[in-house]
Amino acid sequence: MLPSQPLLHAAVFALAVLQALASDTFIAAVYEHAVILPDVTDEPVSPDDALALMNKNMDVLEGAIKEAAQQGAHIIVTPEDGIYGWHFTREAIYPYLEDIPDPAVNWIPCTDPTRFAPAPVQERLSCMARNNSIYVVANMGDKKLCNSSDAGCPSDGRYQYNTDVVFDPEGKLVARYHKYNLFRRETQFNYPKEPEAVTFETPFGKFGIFTCFDILFHEPAVVLVSELQVDTVLFPTAWMNVLPFLTAVEFHSAWAIGMGVNLLSANTHNISLAMTGSGLFTPEGPTAYHYDSETEGGCLLLAELSARPRLAPTYPPAVNWSSYATSIKRFPGGKDTFLGAVRRDIFTFSELGHKTGNYTVCQGDLCCHLIYRMSNKSKDEVYVLGAFDGLHGSLIKYHWQICTLLKCKSTDLNTCGQPVEMAQTKFEMFSLSGTFGTNYVFPEVLYSGVQLAPGEFEVLRDGRLKSKHGTSKPLITATLFGRLYEKDLPHPLRTSS
Repeated sequence: MLPSQPLLHAAVFALAVLQALASDTFIAAVYEHAVILPDVTDEPVSPDDALALMNKNMDVLEGAIKEAAQQGAHIIVTPEDGIYGWHFTREAIYPYLEDIPDPAVNWIPCTDPTRFAPAPVQERLSCMARNNSIYVVANMGDKKLCNSSDAGCPSDGRYQYNTDVVFDPEGKLVARYHKYNLFRRETQFNYPKEPEAVTFETPFGKFGIFTCFDILFHEPAVVLVSELQVDTVLFPTAWMNVLPFLTAVEFHSAWAIGMGVNLLSANTHNISLAMTGSGLFTPEGPTAYHYDSETEGGCLLLAELSARPRLAPTYPPAVNWSSYATSIKRFPGGKDTFLGAVRRDIFTFSELGHKTGNYTVCQGDLCCHLIYRMSNKSKDEVYVLGAFDGLHGSLIKYHWQICTLLKCKSTDLNTCGQPVEMAQTKFEMFSLSGTFGTNYVFPEVLYSGVQLAPGEFEVLRDGRLKSKHGTSKPLITATLFGRLYEKDLPHPLRTSS
């Protein structure tokens, strides 16, 4: 007699749990998705048309999920806006939204689709997870009705949230997160009244989740790691690359190192908007990443990661980011400084005039020290040491402290800070440090062609970012990116009732 479907599912799930428990590693996947976009319109389309578009995207995502499961993945992350895109007014996105319940309701949409209001997207995502015995992480829109008894209720009588959902290998909804830090163009969504620190336990560690722009702020990102001690962060994103410090793979890898956690980053893929760059990042660097600004297709990445990286013997030691920099005198180089703009941020720069040298550059409370030796100095390339200590952002203002070894766009010093993707100069060694006023510093090394440098640099306990050997490729930037969250200005758009 053949076992029934529910019994079979339970048996498969139990086996998967036992297998995961037997190991201190797990296989993670992320999928960079080239989203099929709807036509731009101010008027809402019909619910049927909205669902048809979402199903086209979910067809692609389902193919990636099946492939990941077949390769042994325990969990897969898909991108922010991956089901319907991002060109919406508040009214136009409404047909794409579903009411997503609190996971405490203990719901498997795949087997009980009519328990709540119609939820075809949640049902299909749940079935993808269940049918492939894999955790599925997706981003979609949540709607919550409200009325005048709620002083914050929007005039159209509903809240609309940018939302991440997680379904376990049985298809059960186990996490729901409403994005707290909306990017400035996300006017189709509301800000949650309070930040949500969403975590869930798995056989392979404690997981947290947040979305895109959240990674630059204290809540909920830092809270999840520093206070709630998650092992792995799930990170759906629609990230537009901004050189020199904020390309997706560069900053997300640096954040995982600086925070000491795994980060599973799934980006959307749209080269016209400079959206590419996904990866499986760890406290020791990237295990797999993808950056492709040339072609139009998606990409599936898989890697085996430590389930509880803090317990791993190779877990990096705690860093005192200002220890070395505050213990030394200023270096002789760096007296001739000039101001230059990185986008709208005014840095203090000093040109590295020789093949080798020791430089110090200061701005505000931050002094940056650099020791370097170039292996070949191309005559038509200029590098600078730069310092920035101040508020970043035109509307939402948040405090950065940055020390950077940076290639200028040309030999004209006015171009220092402008985006550069290619370089020719390699370094035999570099050591960069700064008198940071924060414990939250993210170390970045970016090579020519927007490539990372796994295994080629280290962060010492005293806060120095050092090359281990010579750089294997020409250098675009080596940067220590610090965040002083306590100096951020109040958010101008978030209303609290």
